[in-house]
Amino acid sequence: MNIIADTHAHTLASGHAYSTIHEMAAGAAKRGMQYLALTEHAPEMPGTCGLFYFQNLRVIPREMHGIRMLFGAELNIMDTDGRVDLPESTIKNLDIAVASIHVPCFGAEHTREEVMSAYVNAMKKDYIHIIGHPDDSRFPMDYELLVKTAKETHTLLEINNSSPHPESFREGARENLLTMLDLCRRYEVPVTTGSDAHVDADAGNFTFAREILEACDFPEKLVVTTDFEKLNAYLNCRR
Repeated sequence: MNIIADTHAHTLASGHAYSTIHEMAAGAAKRGMQYLALTEHAPEMPGTCGLFYFQNLRVIPREMHGIRMLFGAELNIMDTDGRVDLPESTIKNLDIAVASIHVPCFGAEHTREEVMSAYVNAMKKDYIHIIGHPDDSRFPMDYELLVKTAKETHTLLEINNSSPHPESFREGARENLLTMLDLCRRYEVPVTTGSDAHVDADAGNFTFAREILEACDFPEKLVVTTDFEKLNAYLNCRR
C-alpha cells in the first residue's frame, strides 16, 4: 500500500514536540511522503500555542522540501456536546482539522455514552475533517456507532501510527483499530493515516499503521492517503 500523505503531525509549537516546520517537512519527504499536514495542538492543551498562531498560518509556504504542506490543528474535544477549542471562524480557514479526545482537556473516567456523545457531536460539525486516534481503551467506545456516524457525516477516522507503538500510553490500540477497520470495511467507510509525529524522525513513519492495515487486508480504496484526490475530496466536502 503506497501511503503518500501524513494527515497528523506536530512541531515544537505544540509545546511537547521537538522539531521545526522545515525539519518535519524534510523528515516526511525522506520517508516518501508527497503531502504532510502539521496539526498543532489547539489552545486548551497545556503548553501549546495560542489563537493567533492558527490565525496566521496563511503566511507559511505550502511547498517545502519537495512536498505539499497542509496547516491545521488538532482540536481538543472538550465535552459531551462535542465542543472544541478554536472558534469556527478560525477553523474554517485551516487546511485541515483533526478533532481528538485528550485526558488533560476532556478528563478521564467517562462512560461509553459520554464518550460517544462527544465524538458524535464533534463529527456533526461541518468543519471537522478527521477524528484523531479513536483507539484508546481508556475512553470506552461503541465502534459501530462511530463508524456509522463517520459515514453519515463524511468524517474520516484515523489510523494513528503512534497509538499501537509499544511505548504508547494509549491502551488496547491495536485490538481497537482492528475492530474499527473491520467495521469500516463492512460499511465502506474511508480512513486516513496520521503519524502523530512529535519529532522529525517519525514524520511520515507508518510502521505500525501499515502492519495493522496489512494484518486485516484492509482495501486500499478505503485509505484516502494513498491518493491525494481522495483525501482532498474529504477536505473540500467538509467546508
